[in-house]
Amino acid sequence: MKGSLTFSDYKTLIKNEEIITSKDAEKRIQPSSMDLTLSNECYKLKYSFLSPTGKIRNKLKKLSIKKYNLSNGLVFKRNKTYLVRLNEKLNLKRFIKGKCNPKSSTGRLDIFCRTILDKSNEYEKIPHKYKGEMFLEITCKSFNIKFYEGDSLNQMRLVYNNNIYLNDKDLVKINKTKKLCFSNKKAIFENGLKLTIDLSNDKTICAYRSKINAPLVYFSKNKYHKNNKYWEPIKPKNKSLIIKKNNFYILKSKEKICIPPNLAGEMIPYDTGIGDFRVHYAGFFDPGFGYSMGSFAVLELKTHEVDFIIEDGQTIARIQYEKLNKSSSMLYGKKINSNYQNQQLALSKHFY
Repeated sequence: MKGSLTFSDYKTLIKNEEIITSKDAEKRIQPSSMDLTLSNECYKLKYSFLSPTGKIRNKLKKLSIKKYNLSNGLVFKRNKTYLVRLNEKLNLKRFIKGKCNPKSSTGRLDIFCRTILDKSNEYEKIPHKYKGEMFLEITCKSFNIKFYEGDSLNQMRLVYNNNIYLNDKDLVKINKTKKLCFSNKKAIFENGLKLTIDLSNDKTICAYRSKINAPLVYFSKNKYHKNNKYWEPIKPKNKSLIIKKNNFYILKSKEKICIPPNLAGEMIPYDTGIGDFRVHYAGFFDPGFGYSMGSFAVLELKTHEVDFIIEDGQTIARIQYEKLNKSSSMLYGKKINSNYQNQQLALSKHFY
């Protein structure tokens, strides 16, 4: 068996205690991923680290400044780095590996987070047959944010044996019958589906830029924060937009995308071939996203070195598609209270 795991596979792994988690874990299973949750164990760090040869715990005395308990919540200050143990542990017995990524809501708040595991020399990577604890490194870049035990910032995606990525020929063939992309122009498949930026109307809001010194964000409170206290709406000028260094922007694609029930999609988070900026911190689309009429991709954008001008229709990201080991019995959408199905230019669920 090969390919990414689906909803029913995660249920089986929990039942077999290969994923060790709380009793309500089934609510956090997505069509081909699983949401992970913060424990109450938190450390403020001197600096980021990996632990390629030993356990993370053995490094914490040297690398942590202070230990906190998240039971009553803690404000994570901008540009300070914290490490939180996740509630979930792994005890993988079969030939299963995986990776993690931030959830969409996390990316849209400009939270830089990445998972680290024992004896691993890469962030976000879950090695074959991993047994042990999982930790999440968190740095809030635009806002001070209050987190509590039980909050979910990232997700885990497991796969049997190896990921099966589709090549451009496969994608062109599938797009003829199942429509992976809805666009006024012909879809371009070049190392995956190319996405372009929508700056087509100078009279319409095309982006939001995060405000400096905005109020505190409560991560667990949805539709609680007033947009205009945190975000500045921006319209294009001559169908272009200047992305200012170290500012955080939210934009949307021109194309609508669709992820069929037997596939998942991943946006390439950084590609120097299309410009010196980072696009889409989260970058994972469960099967059923945009199914079957398509949904816009919302993009987080930041440039680190220089101010950068982008123009309407400019390529901004690519999506890789991969096969699941079978069609998922649960799809992204209303049935499981998915937050971003049929989205337009959308801030995270925390704002109204």
